[in-house]
Amino acid sequence: MTSPNTFSASASDGGAPQQLARAYLQLRDPPKDGGTTPGPERDRVDFQFNPKELALTKSAKWKRDAQRNAAKSAVPQFTGSDPVKLTVEMFFDATDTMDSTVVHRVEALFAACVPTEESRQGKKASPPWVIFHWGGMVGFPSVVSSVNAKYTLFSPGGTPVRATCTVTLEEIAGEAQRQNPTSGALAAREVHVVVAGDSLEAMAYNAYGDPALWREIAHANGIDDPMRLPPGTALLLPALEEIEAGGGYRGQ
Repeated sequence: MTSPNTFSASASDGGAPQQLARAYLQLRDPPKDGGTTPGPERDRVDFQFNPKELALTKSAKWKRDAQRNAAKSAVPQFTGSDPVKLTVEMFFDATDTMDSTVVHRVEALFAACVPTEESRQGKKASPPWVIFHWGGMVGFPSVVSSVNAKYTLFSPGGTPVRATCTVTLEEIAGEAQRQNPTSGALAAREVHVVVAGDSLEAMAYNAYGDPALWREIAHANGIDDPMRLPPGTALLLPALEEIEAGGGYRGQ
């Protein structure tokens, strides 16, 4: 889960005791320009209980040409990769209050599968973009491709008070595409959450080994003032191959 295509994680404090971190899904506005940088945070769905496991799926596409009068099949040709999918189980329980909290949490997950009202008014409708967070671990920008909710307990009045939801997130960027160097499109390959003391130069050095590439991070995230990086901000780091293909600032 430490691949640039999946999760990024901040370093731990050695042997220092760590507080319990609650996982959550951060819902962000889809980009208005059709790019790969999500908009501001619009909502979040907290895990009531941290997940017991995370399931990641990555598959490749292959093509075999038909062979006539051949004892063996043709050698398959690679045609591309499907986006990474993260499947996680969310458990909600309101037996202590017997209220509609569980229903509201499930409805929030279903709403994440529906295009936002703002995007409906634009050229391309899009649901909220979602990023999985758990402590220092940050998932890839994704969309909720499916939600399977199962209510397992009800109040005397018929209100669901316990539910298990299986949520599947599908990576947005997918495999880096070979694009026209003049297109300016950058494929987001990693997410970094800003902490106190962070700088774009340090992020560029850690991600690419070259602090001079901080401008690419600033450009990809629409940062005008690199000296103002509010802690907790999720920044998308473009792929190094995309930076090199586009010319970038390497060596400047």
